[in-house]
Amino acid sequence: MLEGVKVLEFVGIGPGPFASMMLSDLGANVVSIRRPNAGLTVSALSRGRLALEVDLKSPETVGEVKRLIAEADVVIEGFRPGVMERLGVGPDDCAAINSRLIYARMTGWGQHGPRAERVGHDLNYISITGAAHLAARQGERPVPSANLVGDFAGGSMFLVTAILGALIERDRTGTGRTLDVAIVDGVNYLTSMQWDLRAQGRWNDEAGTNMLDTGYPYYDFYTCADGKYLSVAPLEPAFFAEMVQLFDLDDSWNSRRDDRAQWPALREAIAGAVATRTRDEWAELARNTDACVAPVFDLPEAYAELSERDVFFSSEQTGQAGPMPRLPFGSKTTIAVNAPPLESVDAALALWAVAD
Repeated sequence: MLEGVKVLEFVGIGPGPFASMMLSDLGANVVSIRRPNAGLTVSALSRGRLALEVDLKSPETVGEVKRLIAEADVVIEGFRPGVMERLGVGPDDCAAINSRLIYARMTGWGQHGPRAERVGHDLNYISITGAAHLAARQGERPVPSANLVGDFAGGSMFLVTAILGALIERDRTGTGRTLDVAIVDGVNYLTSMQWDLRAQGRWNDEAGTNMLDTGYPYYDFYTCADGKYLSVAPLEPAFFAEMVQLFDLDDSWNSRRDDRAQWPALREAIAGAVATRTRDEWAELARNTDACVAPVFDLPEAYAELSERDVFFSSEQTGQAGPMPRLPFGSKTTIAVNAPPLESVDAALALWAVAD
């Protein structure tokens, strides 16, 4: 899909490497610039591309890197605002030698604003945007969502989207552009539906009282007989009826499901039913129903379940989830995550020349 697109990644952490992995999985030829002896702190995200170890504090080395920039289609960097400018490879420096270059800047807070100069991590970004508040039970603390909502959903996904859009635009205009992609902007975009529901009076500001934040008794996690968990989410009446049948609840719940005064009793009824069997027993009983009931798996269990769809191309121990959208697994995805670095800029240019 992106064969022939040359990407130069200045290696950071989190969203930048994930986005670079996605572009590589889509066919782009990615070369990563990293500090000498930096190691691979995000090894699972470094697949499909080779690295060039470079000391960017050396003006002579920066001059060599500019040879790559002159040939690149995309540059990705994830440092604080002003860092790349001080190194002599900021957007203006690069545009002067490659007017077609798409310069993608990945930060947490953006290139401007009151927090632009500050450091932060996923938990901070989802906190400021209100997304963490959306994942809290009533009267309880928010629950971290690993780094999925901020770094990867709000950051990497929008970074790739912006790059793909800029590539299409460049085909029309012949000119590249600089992209300011901030995790807080992306996460804020992800909350679009909640903002709309709130404007309609259908979303309460008190956490844990809404349809999708465990406020509804039929949209929550419940504890099974073995201490493991089951997700229960039959929002539609027809699916709710199947849940009532699955859990052998009183049929009258079908007519009482929207009566909020009855919800404490409904929650208690569902919890009592779920507690009578183990998670895997419920999973088997629910498998061929539309009750919207599913087991909560850990990662090895998820691997066993999803392997039926061939979404992994290696064992569960490596954490190598396959590309999305589905594409044939090519040789680039099998580049070892600990492959030796490229020897020189000339070697990187030769790699790109072969790709062309």
